[in-house]
Amino acid sequence: MEQFFKKFQPHSGKILASIVIVFFSFLAYNLYQAPVDGFENRFVYLLKEYGYIILFAWGMLEGEAGLIMAGLLAHTGDMNLYIAIFVAGLGGFAGDQVYFYIGRFNKSYVHSKFKGQRRKFALAHLLLQKYGWPIIFAQRYMYGMRTIIPISIGLTRYDAKTFAFINLISAWCWAAITIVPVWYFGEEILKILHWAKEHWYLALPIALGFGGSIIYYFNKASQKAEKKNSKKVEEKNEN
Repeated sequence: MEQFFKKFQPHSGKILASIVIVFFSFLAYNLYQAPVDGFENRFVYLLKEYGYIILFAWGMLEGEAGLIMAGLLAHTGDMNLYIAIFVAGLGGFAGDQVYFYIGRFNKSYVHSKFKGQRRKFALAHLLLQKYGWPIIFAQRYMYGMRTIIPISIGLTRYDAKTFAFINLISAWCWAAITIVPVWYFGEEILKILHWAKEHWYLALPIALGFGGSIIYYFNKASQKAEKKNSKKVEEKNEN
């Protein structure tokens, strides 16, 4: 495994870029070839036809928007609820495993590419020491730390099998916590989306304000926690 990652690392950027280009080319081609009229109908057709593939890729990026999509498709009967949770969880698991092994087998690469993230890595290390394995669950909801924490854990001597097991369970929990409520309240959400479509001039500023407020809150909370824990790290180093 270590030899594989060392050989993969110098070409990782090109390989990942090629995969992304092929994936989006595949989606664009099928969107164009969809046997329905109108962009919206074509997009819905694409989600129904290739929903699980899209969901897995979205899960690797840990995007909640993909989970919301899956919950709505499960509500309308175009996706199986349990398969959607399973696939989304596998995607989230795969993404974090990649980050973990980047840290485990490419330490010099991480140190050179993430120079500006040293405080976040110190915070992630401190959180792992303080809270242990539950931080693997919590990191999925820690905006700004989702990539840093699995890489940081990979940099330590944390057992890879233990991480993989906890990561898999936490990924399925993450998927279920988002998909199930959307599936259950699907009718109400669809009504809101229909209203937003009809009154986009009102919905757009509301959505931007609401989303911006959430991002601002999490950024402030993360910065506050980072400063607090960075201070602890500095005090610990001085002692």
